[in-house]
Amino acid sequence: MRFLYARAPHEHGGAAGRASPSRPHDDRGRAFGQSLPLHRLQADFSGSGSGRGAEKGEHEVRSDVEYVRPASLEETVGFLSVHGPETKPLAGGTDLLIDIRSGKCNARYIMDVTRIPELRGIVVTEEGLSVGAGATISEIARSEEVKRYAPVLWKSCLTFGSPQVRNTATIGGNIANASPSADTVPPLIVHEAVAVLAGPEGERRIPVEQSAAGPNRSNVGPRELIVRFILKPAEGGFSEFLKIGRRKALAIARVSMAVLAERDAGGAISFIRFCLGSCTPVACRIREVEDFLLGKIPEETVVAEGGRLAARKMIEISGRRPTTVYKEQAVKGLFMRLLYPMVKND
Repeated sequence: MRFLYARAPHEHGGAAGRASPSRPHDDRGRAFGQSLPLHRLQADFSGSGSGRGAEKGEHEVRSDVEYVRPASLEETVGFLSVHGPETKPLAGGTDLLIDIRSGKCNARYIMDVTRIPELRGIVVTEEGLSVGAGATISEIARSEEVKRYAPVLWKSCLTFGSPQVRNTATIGGNIANASPSADTVPPLIVHEAVAVLAGPEGERRIPVEQSAAGPNRSNVGPRELIVRFILKPAEGGFSEFLKIGRRKALAIARVSMAVLAERDAGGAISFIRFCLGSCTPVACRIREVEDFLLGKIPEETVVAEGGRLAARKMIEISGRRPTTVYKEQAVKGLFMRLLYPMVKND
């Protein structure tokens, strides 16, 4: 299945285009006055260019799906206030296009939000580090501001998917999907990030820790859009993000962890935030582990006990499943790897 961006009549090669070749067009007027159709190639739904029909497991795009591309946040909120429940925002499309192809997406409108300026940019403000929801994973990985003020998020972006996915996927989409295995969620949680939403009722803010109601169920309303994230800066100290997948690269995480910590002059842990992801229904801080480690010198026996506590909490939250035997040991081992540099005083 291949997609073409919707174009105004004068952009096509027909008579309308030839009659007024120099007339400028305005996407903002069309986004609401005329719903733009999501164009498709009628003879080829496979994406191969072969002209064959859809094979088993492939779904044709419904003919009533329409593509809209607002040029401002105001237009976006206006459209969502009316059509929000039947609209899917399109930013990177790394998940949405797969859902469309597999028939899992039942949206009436596909809204391209890539031209909304408010969703771009990574800047340091009085509130903290502001990361636009439309920032790609590659942009975040290249950002010196993120590397300095949000090192856990920066580290997670270095191992996120493939280079192609990093160049396309956005942090807003990674959070909005509410996937338990989303790589950027644990880092945002330990940085105590807040998601800034825009909707018909104005601005609303929710902690990223509360952004998911359950696996793949977001607390972002259907008439709301994530605009940006505000993170608490964390200069210095110890920071780390680790994950385990079925293979070393290009794998969905089975277990992921993020930590921010500091030590006092005597070497004891004076501050710590620890988040567990992928192996629980939603990523969450394990405060029992934080409380246990606080005030202790991170010796190997202490860290090992912290790992056992993290594994017990994982089982309490998720319940026992066929994969629990593996994940229990994985959590213990990964926790030791996570904090081992503190044990070695690196």
